Amino acid sequence: MLHKINRPKAIKSFVSLQSFLEANAYGLDKSSLKIVQSLYEQIKTTIVFQFDILPWIWQATGKIMESIFGYGPEYEITQSVLFFVSTSVMSSLTNIPFDLYGTFVIEEKHGFNKQSIGLYFGDFFKTLALTGVFGSLVLSGLLWVIKMTGTRFYLYVMVFMMAVQFIGITIYPTFIQPLFNKFTPLEEGELRTAIEELATRVDFPLKKLYVVDGSKRSGHSNAYMYGFFKNKRIVLFDTLIKQTNLEEVCAILAHELGHWKMSHVVKMLIFGQLQLFVIFYLFSLVVAQRKMYSDFNFTTSQPILIGFTLYQYLYQPVDSLVTFIFNKLSRKHEFEADAYSKSLGYAKPLRDGLIKLHLENKGNVNPDPLYSAYHYSHPPLVERLNAIEQ
Repeated sequence: MLHKINRPKAIKSFVSLQSFLEANAYGLDKSSLKIVQSLYEQIKTTIVFQFDILPWIWQATGKIMESIFGYGPEYEITQSVLFFVSTSVMSSLTNIPFDLYGTFVIEEKHGFNKQSIGLYFGDFFKTLALTGVFGSLVLSGLLWVIKMTGTRFYLYVMVFMMAVQFIGITIYPTFIQPLFNKFTPLEEGELRTAIEELATRVDFPLKKLYVVDGSKRSGHSNAYMYGFFKNKRIVLFDTLIKQTNLEEVCAILAHELGHWKMSHVVKMLIFGQLQLFVIFYLFSLVVAQRKMYSDFNFTTSQPILIGFTLYQYLYQPVDSLVTFIFNKLSRKHEFEADAYSKSLGYAKPLRDGLIKLHLENKGNVNPDPLYSAYHYSHPPLVERLNAIEQ
């Protein structure tokens, strides 16, 4: 589909030939990089298993733990944290060339990249540090729960991960995201008044309204809301305000309010918990299988983290099915949110806003139906427009 040079009839009325070709070129560049990266990951995985890299790293972290802390192999959680940090650093470092190419070649070529090399590496080291700190805490808690709760650990893991999710939802926008972006209250004016009136109209408990400097890194645009109960906040990307007019911003926010009104976030959280149940229930069936460990040269011990790492490869066929269901449900929610915005009288501005954002972001306006059915969490543009116009 990305190689086509003639616009399909369905999009000719609102997509110029130049915009169509630019979007296809952007999609082709991203797809090419993804293919190369996927091939690299496959080769890397093959090498890791063929040459027993995982057992070597596990043994190396055990020696480091013993020499620095004086701990023996009975301190499995500590060794698992060291293993996690080591492999995370290695994976992050090997992905740098692909990230650099994607950001400073592809995104730059198509007019999206706004960040400097210094900002990129600043973000890289911040992300690495946060992953090390919070990832180690969550991993330690998870392994402790599994160790302490017996063969039905999956029930307790669900409770633990639910608590982690709620803590993450709470602290991420308040403490973590400000480490990367600047949030400023939306200034008084016509746009703020219109958004506040919209929130009042649908009984949305809006407490704060922010603009985030998304243009600091990219020309892509977005808007989202967060917060629990009566403490809701809306965040607009400065690029969104620049690319759309007042009515279109309100229409897009009405769409987001539709997600809130119909409890889509809650539904997806519940789906996520069911997914975790499936993952860890199936893991409980194989975690004690000695052959799974010995086949990959873990002959002297059966660390839980190693078991889970190997199990993820076994789980991939199930994950493919779950991903398909998740994306299908997500697309259904997007249609419902569009319908909600339309019910508030925003049909035309929503349509115009979606077209503008799609063209500004050079999204694929003519995706393959089978590919989008599996990979897309949002419906293709033409399908959304047809639903709005019905």
